[in-house]
Amino acid sequence: MRSIAILCSVMLFLCTASAQNATRPAYLDPSKPVPVRVADLISRMTLEEKAQQLNHLNTGIPRLGIKAWGGWNQTLHGVWSKQPTTLFPAPIAMGATWDTPLIQTITGAMSDEARALYNIGADGPRSKHGLIYRSPVINVSRDPRWGRIQEVFSEDPFLTGRMGVAYIRGLQGDDPHYLKVAATVKHFAVNNVETNRQRLSAEVDERNLMEYWLPQWKAAITEGHAQSVMASYNAINGTPDAVNQYLLTDILRGQWHFDGFVTDDLGGVNLLVTAHHVTEDPVEATARAIQAGCDSDDAQFETNIPLAVKSGRLPIADVDRALARVLTVGFRLGAFDPPAMNPYSKITASVIRSDQHLQLSLQTALESMTLLSNHDKFLPLKKETLKSVAVIGPAGDTAYETGNYYGKPTRKVSPFQGLKDALGSGVDVKYEQGAGFVEPADPAAIARAVDLARKSDVAILFLGTNLKVEAEGRDRRDLNLPGAQKELMEAVYAANPKTVLVLMNAGPLAITWANDHLPAILDAWYPGESGGTAIAQVLLGDYNPGGHLPYTVYANLDGVPPQNEYDVSKGYTYLYFKGIPLYAFGHGLSYTQFKFSNLKLSQATVNTVGQVEVSFDLQNTGSRSGSEVAQLYVHQMKSNVVQPMKSLRGFERVQLDPGETKHIAISLPSSRLSYYDVTTHKFIVVPGMFEVMIGASSDDIRLRTQLKVD
Repeated sequence: MRSIAILCSVMLFLCTASAQNATRPAYLDPSKPVPVRVADLISRMTLEEKAQQLNHLNTGIPRLGIKAWGGWNQTLHGVWSKQPTTLFPAPIAMGATWDTPLIQTITGAMSDEARALYNIGADGPRSKHGLIYRSPVINVSRDPRWGRIQEVFSEDPFLTGRMGVAYIRGLQGDDPHYLKVAATVKHFAVNNVETNRQRLSAEVDERNLMEYWLPQWKAAITEGHAQSVMASYNAINGTPDAVNQYLLTDILRGQWHFDGFVTDDLGGVNLLVTAHHVTEDPVEATARAIQAGCDSDDAQFETNIPLAVKSGRLPIADVDRALARVLTVGFRLGAFDPPAMNPYSKITASVIRSDQHLQLSLQTALESMTLLSNHDKFLPLKKETLKSVAVIGPAGDTAYETGNYYGKPTRKVSPFQGLKDALGSGVDVKYEQGAGFVEPADPAAIARAVDLARKSDVAILFLGTNLKVEAEGRDRRDLNLPGAQKELMEAVYAANPKTVLVLMNAGPLAITWANDHLPAILDAWYPGESGGTAIAQVLLGDYNPGGHLPYTVYANLDGVPPQNEYDVSKGYTYLYFKGIPLYAFGHGLSYTQFKFSNLKLSQATVNTVGQVEVSFDLQNTGSRSGSEVAQLYVHQMKSNVVQPMKSLRGFERVQLDPGETKHIAISLPSSRLSYYDVTTHKFIVVPGMFEVMIGASSDDIRLRTQLKVD
């Protein structure tokens, strides 16, 4: 009897479930394929509801049980929120780590915090926290004057691509069914000037576009599988990116098979009317943007899509296509499924500013520290001999810059505080600002700094830039230390030759005088909330710096083309700059020494679609543990077209104990030996001889060999 009762209960359950499935809309049925669910949902929406869902700050559709899932936010180096979140070093500092596994770990931590805020319904800066995050920025820092260098990884497309892929993978998670959050890569494309950025047209030829400006985007889409792309304000060759069908449809979807959605930068479609003057009609601008491949906008879309459809200027099929792209990402995020099905729905607020995340922020700052010069092994400082330390400069206290697009932390460890904590009460650590970031010289303030330096065992200058110098909407005019900082530096050095310079900056600074006079220079970037702790550990030898420059530091602007020159072969970056840089791309010193040896190729000849393994030994020959970034460069020895002097095609950050040797192997596919042929409109590998180089920087090549391509 009991078995019959159980059978009846099972049958009743199955009948009830079957009835529920029969009445449940397909879009709410997780068992159905996403395309089926998307099509079902679209079929139930009114035109006005469709337009509202294509507003990037949509409020949901209560009658269909759709909540506002798609609101966007920023997590450039920490989640932008009304409540404190973990603040990491700026992306240019991440680029200086050359550590892609670390970057993926960082963004995994940030997306945990982002999901937690969504799960608890916390308020974001503009609306409730959604699941679309407008990061990373994968533009390249072609021009050293560009104001947004803090937001990017490198001047090099290959390094930027590897960092970008790692960033996206960490942000979006590794669940086979659901995304943690959706990454929006920006700003697509050839976005590299702030002056007149909403109106300018970047004039760039096809080869430069494909070889320099787009490779990192291809990697982000085809390898990182970014779910969203932001079209930039600027035009390319006269066509604004928001209506650039060649860019948004032919390349992005046709060549790279992108299956997410495109949004414009804030107000980008409106700028088609007010700045680019593509049309004087906002409704027409909306129709043209959607038809070119721009799927999401602000209130402009919500207002004008119904008008465009009803007036016959925009087929409803085009609206449905854009909506399907947006909603598909929503379904991948699990926004329409029961939370119990989604592992990321279980992330709680306990992850926000957890001890693990705070330690990760410190580790990132430590790995980014880049030792530029160290004459006579002046660093690290010997703690046991120090009785007094002068901390001087505008970045020495809590005024040091942390960058933009992040949530404010609950703490910010300044260099002054970091050194006080590290040295303890037995060492007299005092601070004088000496000068502001941009203000004219104050003789009395400089005099106080000089007096402090003179009375101290060592002076440590903290100089650099902040958002008043380089920022979104603000390019620099030169590469000099701004304000009275150079005057302060020279005065302090005259008072105490035992002066260390710590730079806290984003874009490169032409510190030629400092390089010629000061015993040591450390680049600390914008180091996040634990910056002072990390700097103190490096200066005092508790951590061996291993960061390497992700861009070229020019001695001055001689030989650097004007900002409106988008042909990098005219002299931009380590690829084509023919002058002698102050510090080369990839440069970074250590407190220990490394020996490269035993370079071998798995085969001496490779075909145009093959692959070769480049292997060598790396040994720490010094007395301290440390990390080195082994860099692989290639150069085609004879070519009928202009080629870079050398191109980065592989790298690995390696940690070694004293005396330890590791065998390093880097794969080199033949495709990385290609260039873009403007006749066939394809990347081609031309048979011939290639030089393969292994080094510690682009101008410090330790090993060379040749590879023949048949």
